[in-house]
Amino acid sequence: MDPNKLNHDRAPESTPLRKTRPRSADAAARPQVRPKAEGWKQIADPDGRPTLQFASPRVKQPATHLADLALAEREAKVVELGLPKFRAKQLSKHYFEHRTTDPEQMTDLPKDRRDELAAAFFPPLLTEVKRLVTDDGDTIKFLWRLFDGALVESVLMRYPGRITLCVSSQCGCGMNCPFCATGQAGLTRNMSTAEILDQIVQANRVIAEGGLGGTRRVGNGAEPERVNNIVFMGMGEPLANYKRVMNAVHRMIAPSPEGLGMSARGITVSTVGLAPAIRKLADENIPITFALSLHAPDDQLRDELIPVNSRWKVDEVLDAAYHYYETTGRRVSIEYALIKDMNDHGWRADLLADKLNARGRGWVHVNPIPLNPTPGSIWTSSTREVTREFVDRINAAGIPTTLRDTRGKEIDGACGQLVATEQDVAEAEAFASAG
Repeated sequence: MDPNKLNHDRAPESTPLRKTRPRSADAAARPQVRPKAEGWKQIADPDGRPTLQFASPRVKQPATHLADLALAEREAKVVELGLPKFRAKQLSKHYFEHRTTDPEQMTDLPKDRRDELAAAFFPPLLTEVKRLVTDDGDTIKFLWRLFDGALVESVLMRYPGRITLCVSSQCGCGMNCPFCATGQAGLTRNMSTAEILDQIVQANRVIAEGGLGGTRRVGNGAEPERVNNIVFMGMGEPLANYKRVMNAVHRMIAPSPEGLGMSARGITVSTVGLAPAIRKLADENIPITFALSLHAPDDQLRDELIPVNSRWKVDEVLDAAYHYYETTGRRVSIEYALIKDMNDHGWRADLLADKLNARGRGWVHVNPIPLNPTPGSIWTSSTREVTREFVDRINAAGIPTTLRDTRGKEIDGACGQLVATEQDVAEAEAFASAG
């Protein structure tokens, strides 16, 4: 596609426009900003198209951890070490319930075998390099160093009645979206099942220690606080690391001592639109929430804004999302970052509503979110007036629409902002040298 021939400032002639509220005189004449990477060079092929990395490079993975194994596999490994298999349940409880890998705290294990068991089941995974706190202590961004020196981030957020953790599933990302900081360096590797889960275990440890704005009193029916919502919206494309992500989900919802005993309904898996993997996810028949990061309803814009759209177009991705609803009965979330003068035109709200309603009613919820800017980018979020019109138009079409709250912008911890900076790398190297 020749970018110079694009004309995004008007709707396709075949699309009827529906006015749900008066538009200002200058709204129709607003310029169309073309997507392009600002402040960094987007990786492209010889033809100038953004490159996509679906497969992880063949690099060394961390040693097998207890969280990589199902309970039966843990039991078999314990028996191989010459111990009764019930020791596997004890080890599992220490990790998932007590949030510890310290053999000195495992007093129910044979004293002369504790170090051996800890070494066999708990190889080092995530080492905290830095944490940044904002929102009066209710939001924490963690920078983690993995066993091979790779850096990832996760964000812990307290909301009224729930605690949410935004987890990473890959080191970097291969989807190469120009407005997302995470994709700037491409994909380093997939994270292991245990590396994904360890973000939760370590977050639960921070909560138990009072690191998230204090702890709730327990007793009288109140249980200790812990993470109860997971969103796969950190670094990486979750469905490009499908097997490990789904293994992690199974561990999250498995009751103790198999796993964390979380509710599947509190887990959200997000994707930029890997249609075959969406259908595969639907057939898992697990009642998690599925979120599609759409960001544009027309292929003309989405081809440039979300490079994977060159592989699976808007209608194919929406068909896959509707299949998820039909199969699971779970309402789908459509994520839509509102970018000033790029994807926030009124006719695009109408086109989005038309495409969603064409597939049925009651199957979807739209979550617009003001763009979180990244360093060096000239892009910014839509104005309040334009945002209000966009939301009103979709609501008027009968589709539930909620402007999503965003957390952690001050510490670059909001959606699309997670990236290991040069300063982070330097701090991690200094941290490793000191250790």
